Parts: sequence; structure tokens; C-alpha cells
Amino acid sequence: MTIKMVKMAGDLRVWLFFPLFPFVQRAVVTLEMVLTGRESLIRLIGRRRRFLPNRRSILSDPIPDPNPNPNPNPSPNPVVEQPPQQPDQSGDVQCPVCGRNLPGDDHNRINSHLDVCLSQSQPKPATKRKLSQRTLLELNFSPSNSKPKLQSLSHESNSASFLPLPNNGCEEEENCDKQEPPEKHETGVNSTLVATSSSSSPSSPLNSGVPDDSKPVDVLGATLETFIVGRRHADNPDEICAGTAISLLRDPQNVKDPNAVKVVSGDSACCKSLGFLPRHLAQYLSPLIDNYGLGFQGHVTSVPKHSLEIVPIQVTCHKTANGESKYADETFICLWKNVQHVVKFERRNPPSTVKYQLNFFLMLQEALRNNIHLLTEDEKTYMDSFTLLSNESQRLFIRLYTRKGPWFRMSSISYSEIVDTQKAVKELADKEYIHFIEDANQLCMSDVKDILNVLNVSELREIWSISLKKGGGHGLKKQHLISSIISSDAGVPWSQLSTMILERSSSCIRISSKSESLMWRTERLFFLNGEQDLSSFLLVDMGKIKYPAYNCIISEPIFSNRRNLLSYEEAIEVAQIMDESLDTNKIEVVLRCIKLAESRVSTDFSDRYSTSESVSSIQHLFTASWVYSKVVTVGISFLEQERRYTDAINLLRWLLNVFPSDLRRGYWTLRLSIDLEHLGFIDESLQVSENGLLDPWVRAGSRMALQRRVLRLGKPPRRWKVPSYSRSALQKIPQVFVQGRPLNSDLGGKSRYYNEEGKQCGVEELALNYYARDGGGWQGVHAESGIWLTIFGLLMWDVIYADVPNVFYTRFQNAPLDFGTDGFYTSRKSVIESHLQQIRDGMAEEFLIKSWETHFGTACRGVNWDSHSLDELRAAVTCVGGTCLASLCQLLAQDYRSWSSGMPDLLLWRFHGEYSGEAKLVEVKGHNDRLSEQQRAWLLLLMDCGFSVEVCKVKPL
Repeated sequence: MTIKMVKMAGDLRVWLFFPLFPFVQRAVVTLEMVLTGRESLIRLIGRRRRFLPNRRSILSDPIPDPNPNPNPNPSPNPVVEQPPQQPDQSGDVQCPVCGRNLPGDDHNRINSHLDVCLSQSQPKPATKRKLSQRTLLELNFSPSNSKPKLQSLSHESNSASFLPLPNNGCEEEENCDKQEPPEKHETGVNSTLVATSSSSSPSSPLNSGVPDDSKPVDVLGATLETFIVGRRHADNPDEICAGTAISLLRDPQNVKDPNAVKVVSGDSACCKSLGFLPRHLAQYLSPLIDNYGLGFQGHVTSVPKHSLEIVPIQVTCHKTANGESKYADETFICLWKNVQHVVKFERRNPPSTVKYQLNFFLMLQEALRNNIHLLTEDEKTYMDSFTLLSNESQRLFIRLYTRKGPWFRMSSISYSEIVDTQKAVKELADKEYIHFIEDANQLCMSDVKDILNVLNVSELREIWSISLKKGGGHGLKKQHLISSIISSDAGVPWSQLSTMILERSSSCIRISSKSESLMWRTERLFFLNGEQDLSSFLLVDMGKIKYPAYNCIISEPIFSNRRNLLSYEEAIEVAQIMDESLDTNKIEVVLRCIKLAESRVSTDFSDRYSTSESVSSIQHLFTASWVYSKVVTVGISFLEQERRYTDAINLLRWLLNVFPSDLRRGYWTLRLSIDLEHLGFIDESLQVSENGLLDPWVRAGSRMALQRRVLRLGKPPRRWKVPSYSRSALQKIPQVFVQGRPLNSDLGGKSRYYNEEGKQCGVEELALNYYARDGGGWQGVHAESGIWLTIFGLLMWDVIYADVPNVFYTRFQNAPLDFGTDGFYTSRKSVIESHLQQIRDGMAEEFLIKSWETHFGTACRGVNWDSHSLDELRAAVTCVGGTCLASLCQLLAQDYRSWSSGMPDLLLWRFHGEYSGEAKLVEVKGHNDRLSEQQRAWLLLLMDCGFSVEVCKVKPL
């Protein structure tokens, strides 16, 4: 049995090793067969958490009975009157409500658990909470006393309504991409995607719209206090000193910002550039300078200690010689009032030169503003205290949070934007954001392994030699040395071992479990998935990714109450423990996670899930029951691999009973039928397959597989009647045969051949050569599903990003949340049908060209901009024809998840004139390959839709 290394999250997950976000890739070690559902589970978990607050209870608490009292209306958590228990010798305390044991030293967990118990035992009438969310370029992080109203918000708003973006000057970073004026932004996220570093602002810093009074404004002689930013490339940073005379000069030719305003030295005849005004202030001052003849002169008020910090300045307004006096103009009044608002806002919240700090605040404040009902008062106070920390403390925390850790040597922490690391560490430790160890007495046994990881190999060898009283150790690797030290039986006292460790590591720090848990929750609430994190901001800032334009129309939150959020978080913890245990082959823990997931699915979940409203809603995707169903699905694959078919059958029956409306029912039904056959229950296996074909949620390849199983198992005398679908299921698909000279015959390896020119190629290239020559002069590409998903995304772009409530919650989405569910089609049915009719009428190529030219490079689910040229896509669309394209797009719109894989390998076309042609889809198979059920289902469906399809089999010479 061979061990294969399967990369995380599919065939490949690329971790970008940036200085700010150095993530560490991990491999999933599995035996022979990859567990079905494991990839989806890994994507759900995302980056593994360092601290799991419920790990102890998950691994030790008794598992409740998954089949509780059959009372029709049982109480979720009946109140049990028990006196409070004192902590036992293990440090646990007992909950006075449910009697559950909790770690006595984790006050945050105890409070959260009591909140859940009390909310369950004393249910309150449900009230619908309405929230509104603004786009990231329009965010107002100020607390509001009025109740939010439902509103449709677009990123394409007037620039006067933007939050001041504390972005740095035009020359802040060498890799800063070219920026356009705010009114030309097409996406809600771009390289100016940042946030202010304070949440205490009482009101929005900008006054959008024209003021009520249009009286002349006296601006001459007015004083403004602002900052110089973008000094990184200054020739001589030391030339600025307190009292230096300065003036402002427009820089309209700046390629990064046409609104740029330079700060130049007033004492220099050549107007030496000292930096720039902040971008958000320059966008209002630049039209005042250009159109109204205003000028500004002033001086530097003080100089910061660090060369990269902002420089406070004060400037006074005057009129230039060619200036005009139309100061009663409404536009002028609006611009000037916005300037005053920005300056006032800056005075309270000085801009920072560190962009990742600003991005972190954007995430923090936006997530909390829309989910404030999910936090306790203690958590709100704790999170608010972060805004009161010094800039350097905030930056250090963000740096540590985004690193792997968990422990870090103080001697190895050094960042250019943090001048006094010791002071920042002390402040963070005082506020309980980090845990600091500088004495051996503070070291706990539970932290030894993690702290040993910060030592180098030579230091570990020294400890190993002393503790085991042996010399050498040169042949041992780092992890072997750590394991030997931890499991050492040499009798070294704990005090001596801890002293040896701290003597070599010196003082160490780590993120506190409380801060890590709250920041993880904030990150999850902001992105709503585990695949994205703070590195998404970096990718946008660097121009590596551009998100599409859409409106966020939000009438209800994802999590209606704190209980739902906490149960969802604990379910993800179970999923992570399951994933970790599969890596380390801890079978007992894997089985416990499976049983725990089965027992914790809500008893009322099946009723809520079966209603039409719940099926069309995406909120069920953010429930604990949904997460546990994924854990059980992976567990079933694990049990099948261990040949524990009886256990797998019981879980499959349970899933089919609890989740009556789920697209995974096809897979569950198929596996149940197969596992029953493994145990010799042929009649039961046949019955399951027949019943599955009556299930509307069994679709695509699973349906085809069940049909063929019925035909195979249901022969006389078991079944005498031939099913009505037998002819379609056994329908012959046209075949052609191509001969090739094989290069290898390795079992399980991809077949390689020599083509007619003697070059090595795969079966697909061999087939393309055949169709281009002897096969009829076809042109084509080997694309499988990729080209069709790209065509679907481009043709249906306006439909995908249409204004639909409660499907866009963040500005980091490449598709609506209901994309791939049945709700996608039902909520847009009229728009989709109208759009498909236009495609039938011959508008497909026009839609394709428009989407390509307007949105090129923008992230969209399924669209790959690099794999195919516009000419190839136009040729394919023209030759396929509007009728077939509309049928294909309708199928994907109705059930994208079931039909987004298994499409034929080759798309071929040939023209019969300038604007007409024909197309053919070909599935290529080697001499030992056969069609999968999904591929067969696709080919038969395409034939029904009017496509020309065939199977090309390559035979060896």
C-alpha cells in the first residue's frame, strides 16, 4: 500500500509567501484513496486555528444520545436545578444549567457556555433584525443611534459620499498599482481598500450632497492641519524639520492619482518635493486648486522619530493671482465642507503609513458593525480596547496574528514600522492580547512542545544531551529531538528542564487564546468562509485580484443570534479536530468526531430544512448541522475505507433521513446501495437504488449510476418489468477509434503516445491531431469543463451579479452565496429566461464580447481568463449556436453544482462561411479507460440538447 501526498484543498493550493502573511502549506496524507468530501471539509475549515476553546470538551465530554426522548416538542436543553460545583482536582467546573463540565481556568468559555444555556432554556420570541451594509468604499464605522434601514447600496456612488481612505501618498510603495479617480472605480475592492484606525468617531466624516445653505464661504486665511505622507522615496528624509516652510502644488500628471497634491519646500527655489497629501484629502483639494484658484502655504509643525511616519503640517489658504471668486457656488461649498470634514476626521484619527493595519481595521470594524448583536458586552469592551492601543502595539499584534506561531522569540521579532518592540509587547500583555514568558516559573508543560519548536537544532541537541545524558544526537531531526525531550525518562526535574529551555529561547510571546478566538470570529464574520483571510487585502492591494461590481442588499444577517454562531464555531472545531486526526491517523478521535457530529445535529433541523423557504435560502449553509453533515460524509468514506460497512450504512440512512433536501443525497444514496451490496444484501441494495430514482434531489451522474445499478441488479427473477429509462441509460454513444504508439504502460499512470511526427503527447493531443487531419479538418481545444464554465460566466455575467437581496454580504465575493444552489435560478427566473431568449435569438457573441472587454481580469466563479483567447471563445459560441448555448446555460443556472464537472474533453469547431459553422464535443479515452457515470450523463444530455457528441478511443498499435 503506497502513501500519496495529496495537496491541501484539491490538486493544488498555493500559499503566497509575502513578508506580511507567511502561511505554511500543509499536506494531507491519506492511504491510496482520497476520502470523499475531505477537500470540501478542508476548504470549510480554512487555516487551522492555533487554539480551539472547546477542544477539551470535544475530546472528553460524554457524547449525548443522537436519538433523544421521542417527545414531539422536547426542550433543547432542559434546566436542571443543581447547586454550583466547586472546581474539582482537574480544574473543571460544572454548569449549573446543563451540568456539563467546563475548564475552570477558561472564564471566556464559561461565560459563552452560560449564555447559550440560558438562551436555550428561556427562549425569547423571534424578531427579525434588519441590517444594512454599505460597500467598502462607502463604509462608515461610526456607531449609529438610529435603526438601520433596508437599502440598496452600490459601489458606484458619488465620491463625495466616501469614507476618508487613510491611504498614503502617491509614492508610498513601489508596487502600488495605477489608480483611477473614485468615480471611475468599477469594483468595490481596489488598492485603496483601507480603513480608519478608530471606531469612536461620532458621525460620518463626510457630508455627501449639497449643504442646505448656499451662502458664500469665507475660506481665505483658513488654516488646515494635515499630514505629509509618501516620504519613502525622499532623497534626504532628514531635510524636514519643525518650522520648515512648505506649499502645496498640484501634480495632475501623476500616473497613480490624477488628483495628487505634492507638498514642496517653500524655501527652495526648485520646489523640492517633500511628499504628498493623503489621497482622500487631495481628491477634494485638487478641484479647489484647479478650478477656483486657491493656494496653500504653511509649515511643518513637528517631525516624528521614525523616518517612515507621517509628518504633521499646517497650511493656510490664499487666492492665487489668476484665482476666481465664485465661492458661493454650490460645488465649491460642498468641496470645502468635505475638506473640513476630512481634516477634522484626521485630527482625531491620524492616518497610518502601514496599509495592513488599515486593512485590519476595515475588517474589524465592518464585521463588528454588522454583527454587534452576536457579541457580549465584555467582548465589545475587549475589542474596543484594541482601538485604544498605540499604533506600534496594533501593528505588532497584527503581525503575530498572521504568522504561524504560536510562540515567537522576542529576539527574532523585528519590523521596520515598529520602533520600540519591548514597549509594544508590554502594552499588549497588559491588555491581555498576548501571553508573555520571561521566567522559567511561567512556563507550563502544555507549552513545552510549541516553545521547543522555536529553538534551532543545535540548541535542541544541547538539551537532548543533558536531559538524556547522552552525547551526539547529530543524526536526529528536529521533531525527533523534540519528541525525545518531551518523552524523556531521564528523570530531569521539571524546574531544570524549563530553565534549560528558557535559557536558550530567552523571553517568548504568543497571541492569547482570548484574542485569537475573537479575531478569528471577526475574520470569519467578515469573509463568511475559511478560504479567505487578511491576505485577500494584500492580493487586492498588489493588483493580483480584482473583485466584480455588485450591490449589497441585506435585510437579514447570516447569524440571527449568538447561539447559532457559537454552535457553528464549535462545529468547525469538530471538523478541524477530525481533519487533524486523519492526518495523524488517530482512528479513535476520528470515530469520536463522527459520533459527536451525528449526535449534535439539531432535532428540528430536518423540519426547517425541508421547507421551500429554507431550501432557497443560503443561511442553512452557515449552520452547525451543515458542518456536521460534512464531517459525517467524510467519516463515511473513512469507514468504507476501513471496511466497516455496517457503520457506514447506519450513517448513510441517518443522513438521508435528516437531510431530505440536499444535493448530496445522490451520492449518499449511491454509497448506501453499494455498501449494502458489499454485505450481500442485494434486494435491499436494489430497493435503495429504485427509491433513489424517485428522489428529485438525485441528479446528474448519481442518477445515471443508480439507473445502471437497477438495470444490473434488477434482472429476472428479481425484477421482470423493464424500467422505462432502460433505453436512454443503455443508449449507445457514437465512437471513433484512433491508433497510437504507446510510450508507457504503467498501471495507473497517464497514457503517453507518439504522434505522427514522432513527438510525445497525451491521448487528447493525439485526438486533436486526428480531428485536424483525417477526422475532417476540425479546430479545437482540450478544455473539459473549463471552457464551458468560462462561456457560461461571460454570457450570464449580468444575471450572476444582478440585484438580489441577501446573496452579497462582502466585497470579496466572486459569486453570490446562492450560486450553485436551486435558489439561484428560482430567485432570478424571469431575468434568466429573458436573457436565455436573447441568446437563442443570436445575441450570445455580443454578450461574450461585452463581458470580455468590460470585465477582463475580474474574478468570477468558473471564468478562467488565461486559458482561452477571445477568438477561441467567439469561434466556439458562433459554431455551437444560440439554441444549444441557451440549453447549456439554462442547465448550469438551474443546477450548477451537479453539472459543473464531467464535460467532454474536447470542443471542436469548423466554419462553413464567415458567420456559420458546426461544433462537436468529444470525450477521449485510452485503451484501458471507460466513461464515468457523470461523463455518460453529460454525453446523453448533450445529445438531447442537440449537440453532436462522440467518444474517441485510442488503441495502441
